[in-house]
Amino acid sequence: MVRVDGNGNGDSLVRVRGLDKKYQRGSEEIHVLQGLNLDVDAGEFVAFMGPSGSGKSTLLNLLGGIDLPTAGTITVANDEITHLSGSKLTEWRARHVGFVFQMYNLIPVLTAFQNVELPLLLTKLSKAERRKHVETAMALVELSDRMYHYPRQLSGGQEQRVGIARAIVADPTFLLCDEPTGDLDRKSADEVLSLLETLSRQHGKTILMVTHDPLAAERAHCILHLDKGVLTEGKKAGAAQ
Repeated sequence: MVRVDGNGNGDSLVRVRGLDKKYQRGSEEIHVLQGLNLDVDAGEFVAFMGPSGSGKSTLLNLLGGIDLPTAGTITVANDEITHLSGSKLTEWRARHVGFVFQMYNLIPVLTAFQNVELPLLLTKLSKAERRKHVETAMALVELSDRMYHYPRQLSGGQEQRVGIARAIVADPTFLLCDEPTGDLDRKSADEVLSLLETLSRQHGKTILMVTHDPLAAERAHCILHLDKGVLTEGKKAGAAQ
């Protein structure tokens, strides 16, 4: 279940209470998020929509511990992350968050295998264990035959699937996807969205996705709208009917 009224129970995987984010631009104070509440249960696939500048990416950065709120709390899997030190937050992100970006962010001089392996280099896994994890992730995104290709040898859709493999290789608590199909043609976008659906439905992954694309949002279980810093529930996505 997904709720924005602040009345969710304590069992939610993601629990946000009274979240505020303000920026100072010269003498002007920009109020990006205002008293936002959110509860997301494990296994949900949530799409955030809203006009440019509505705070969608800011919310994702706060949920991923990349940015800190001005006020309010964020709790993920019973970890209250809002007041963690920088080093503790880095450790928490490595354990719990898988990021998928619009522009893939693959390192061009590394193969697909090496790009996917990167998050595991921060763990205590042996080389053999890392290989097993990478091979599993690459199989999930149906790119086992492209493991030793470099990004320039892949299509945009394949690059994004490598990005998703990198995001899931350490089995994070949840995935944060910022416009994951924004740089893809329709066919490649549909393939990536089908993959995200599979990760949610068959593998129980919790996915929070920012998108401008209504067709992408329809793949989610739930659509939430963010406008002028306020979060509201939208209609149920078609995929959940």
